[in-house]
Amino acid sequence: MHPNLTSSPASRAIDRFLSSPFSLLLAVVLAFLLNAYSLPLTDVDEGAFTEATREMMARGNLVSPMLNDVPRHDKPILIYWAQAASVTLLGQSELGYRLPSLIAALCWLFALYRFCLRHGGRQTAQIAGLVMALSLMVGFVAKAAIADALLNLFIALAMFGIYDYFCDCRDGRGDAVLRRRLFAVYAALGLGFLTKGPVAVFFPLVVSAIFFGLSRNWRCWWRALFYWPGWLLFLAIVVPWHVMVWLDQGDAFFRGFYLKHNVGRYSDTFEGHGGSPFYYLVALPLILMPFTGWLAVISARLARQFRWTRLGTSDGPGQLERFLLTWFVVVFAFFSFSSTQLPHYVVYGCTPLFILLARHPLNVFGRWLAYLPLLIFALVIAGLPWLLPMAAAKTHRPLESMLLAGLVESFSGNGRWLLLALPLVVLGMALWRRLPVWQGLVLSGLVQAAVVFGVVGPRVIEVTQGPVREAARVARELDGTVVAWRIYQPSFSVYRQAVTPSRLPQAGELVLTRTDRYADLGRAIAPLVAEPVYQRGFVTLARVDRERRP
Repeated sequence: MHPNLTSSPASRAIDRFLSSPFSLLLAVVLAFLLNAYSLPLTDVDEGAFTEATREMMARGNLVSPMLNDVPRHDKPILIYWAQAASVTLLGQSELGYRLPSLIAALCWLFALYRFCLRHGGRQTAQIAGLVMALSLMVGFVAKAAIADALLNLFIALAMFGIYDYFCDCRDGRGDAVLRRRLFAVYAALGLGFLTKGPVAVFFPLVVSAIFFGLSRNWRCWWRALFYWPGWLLFLAIVVPWHVMVWLDQGDAFFRGFYLKHNVGRYSDTFEGHGGSPFYYLVALPLILMPFTGWLAVISARLARQFRWTRLGTSDGPGQLERFLLTWFVVVFAFFSFSSTQLPHYVVYGCTPLFILLARHPLNVFGRWLAYLPLLIFALVIAGLPWLLPMAAAKTHRPLESMLLAGLVESFSGNGRWLLLALPLVVLGMALWRRLPVWQGLVLSGLVQAAVVFGVVGPRVIEVTQGPVREAARVARELDGTVVAWRIYQPSFSVYRQAVTPSRLPQAGELVLTRTDRYADLGRAIAPLVAEPVYQRGFVTLARVDRERRP
């Protein structure tokens, strides 16, 4: 307990709870598992990954993923194999597709905990685990049927192995120990490469080079870089599938993935996800919520320590914090200058921030600055029933108007008062001066996870994705040929269990389109007519037939 804090029965009970495994279990349940089994798959990313997996299994081709009968070159194969194994076990369901991400996030959390035990102790490990589990973006990544939880796991394992290898090499440990470390690192690099390609190798290579250079320990770095048994293991993991996809598709995957989705994605804006060098300065506070203010309070301290720690020092804590800061800065800087920017990209560099926060727990210093960003966020969440109608009144775009109208209705029920729980708890924690700041933020994080993933998330996703899931079920019951016209919702094909080609419909076919484009569809297919069989929100499912005669 901090000497300036007076102990009380309540504060002692909170301290015991946050030091126990039950707090970590509760954080995982609220942030990772809550509603992951029931929320509709989200488009575009979840829908695209899961439909590619479904088509891969339906064709019996486990080498080349396809999406709507077109080869999908966005990612390598590992995530599709993991999802295929999961749905084989659990069946075609939201949980079946999301289980690999949930398992990867739990393994990522476990790896973080073990690393902190080795280099900081149990309290550091416990706090780091709570911070990671309750950070807003980690919760989204953990329950999303995409490749990012898997990639974060392998990047973390590679980075942790690199630092452990550095410590062992610096301390003169035997060759057998160093070889085991390097084998583990190269295995993580290979599996990461098979998950999302060169990014899984790029960051560990650059971060390790900078860190070993700052520590004046190039000999150990060169030894690791040219450890040929490790490269053989890496190639044994990566090459077999690349050979198989070459035999199946020729060089199409290599041109599509390595040139378009790696070189092209960095140099050109893809899918409208452009940004600026300041994009992640704005995104990072939301990604780390509710711990944004905590990071702001300790950032000056971290900067001073990184600046003044003597180069080449053998001081373990100083070296560890330099390694963690280097890891974060490299990832942050790299994506800040990318032409394609998405919030979850910078999560690859957030694992070291979780550890740094745990190594610098706040007690009384910087209380209001630590709580201020979270309080603002909580007030926005609580104000959604009033903010959404204001936004709906100002928009004139048809799609946005329909979605906002649905959200206004969804947030107008009795459950809206649950949103007030978050700002009330945050304000209470901030005013409770006997409670250490970090403990109040963690308790607020538990409430944030319950509100975001138990109240806000389900309402938003039900409005944006619920109509797609229902339309797919209606189409499946009606049977027959179904096409999509000027709408891209790959989860529709997942729920319908069939490919949905994009084209103008013909007589006797069902067509999925956006409600605001329904009139355009009628003009495009004239003299045929389209009669709605399902319409909700922005989604319309219609049957096309010949024009009726009077």
